[in-house]
Amino acid sequence: MATRVNMHQAKTDLSRLVAEALHGEDVVIMRSGKPVARLVPIYDERVPGLAHGRVHIGDDFDSPLPNDILGTFEE
Repeated sequence: MATRVNMHQAKTDLSRLVAEALHGEDVVIMRSGKPVARLVPIYDERVPGLAHGRVHIGDDFDSPLPNDILGTFEE
């Protein structure tokens, strides 16, 4: 069930509402009884290159599959 708060309460309790959103709670901000915004967490942004040197793709990555394995996909 979503936590629904009016605009004034959202301003007053913003820290608590952010903590709820970080714990997976759905927080909806209302204006005049109508939903106008949803508070959602932003997790760490992906930084390209962090796995550089940790991932290896074999030389045969795009080689045809053996017939016994290929057959399971074609059934």
